[in-house]
Amino acid sequence: MSTLKVDAIRHNSATSDAITTAADGTCTARITGMTGGGQLSHRNKVINGAMTISQRGTSFSSASNAYHLDRFFHNGSNDGAVTISQSTTSPDGFANSYKVDVTTADTSIAATQYIQIYQRIEAQNLQDLAFGTSAAKTITVSFYVRSNLTGTYTFAMQQPDSSYRMMSQTYTINSANTWERKTFTVVGDTSGGINNDNGDGLNLFWNLAIGSNYTTGSSSSSFITYAATNFAAGHTANLLSSTSNEFYLTGVQLEVGPVATPFEHRSVGEELQRCQRYYVHFGSGYNTGARGGSGGSLALYNYHLPVPLRAAPTFSPNPGSLTGFSNRAYKYNGLSDSTNTPSLATNGFTQNCSFVYVQQSGHSIDDDRVSAIQQSGTIALSAEL
Repeated sequence: MSTLKVDAIRHNSATSDAITTAADGTCTARITGMTGGGQLSHRNKVINGAMTISQRGTSFSSASNAYHLDRFFHNGSNDGAVTISQSTTSPDGFANSYKVDVTTADTSIAATQYIQIYQRIEAQNLQDLAFGTSAAKTITVSFYVRSNLTGTYTFAMQQPDSSYRMMSQTYTINSANTWERKTFTVVGDTSGGINNDNGDGLNLFWNLAIGSNYTTGSSSSSFITYAATNFAAGHTANLLSSTSNEFYLTGVQLEVGPVATPFEHRSVGEELQRCQRYYVHFGSGYNTGARGGSGGSLALYNYHLPVPLRAAPTFSPNPGSLTGFSNRAYKYNGLSDSTNTPSLATNGFTQNCSFVYVQQSGHSIDDDRVSAIQQSGTIALSAEL
């Protein structure tokens, strides 16, 4: 009978790491210290935290208030301008980062102005946090940042379902052009609850420049009642102060427990599927499915989805810099093109369904014996939070 030799047994009373051997040679391990009390896999609540997915493109000049890299929203009200891009500048172990490059400076941020990055996390993915109950769990957020502009920045979180209860903390970029990992541990909120639905349950903010209306209060490492003056308390950095300034973000992780564990890398395929719940686009050559006539020039057909969408989508042609959208309908004796943007038909979306049923005007034929194919360009279906 073989025996198990244990050369070293480590026990840490603070984290309850232990390996225990029984008389019969069986071995029991507790590894909560490694995971911070959370799970081994799928512990990161943030989608696309390594910035590997960017379905809309890789560079966005004069970036508007919108999603660019998947799941991360650029938000701003200021007199400057920036380019957002999926950068290959990254810390060891990562391939990409979210880059903000200042192209028009705003050297004096007004009291109500700001520029920030944020991600909204779907509420039903946060139910294990048990916020709003006596069992509310401590969470830890970690991320990597880099900038040529050193100084004091702020990170904040809000709970939309609980009157935007918030926490906000400062962090310092200490060394120019150097990757630094920042971590924040926040005690579970027993007062603010998160609804079990497909709305936004927790919003994460990285403030890059922000006016005095948001900076003159007090920071809090736990969730408190929202007050504008506390949202970015202590923030002094102004990324928009010079066109030489750049800011990079990657390795974003939110997990259960009091410990920032190593970043959980997921495969590109899995991360893409997570992103496609909120946004998906279809390029030229995509067969939309059978088309049915509905009188006049109105066509009815469906888009098959790689994963079910979060909610009923909106449609837009030509996301990013792509141009030239049209749907071509074929039938036994001809064809007809339409460049009109499709929209959801009546009852065209069903939760957890793998397709959406749409209508599109602008075709010149009305015949049930046809199919449709996306002839050129790209159309986007967005179900973003």
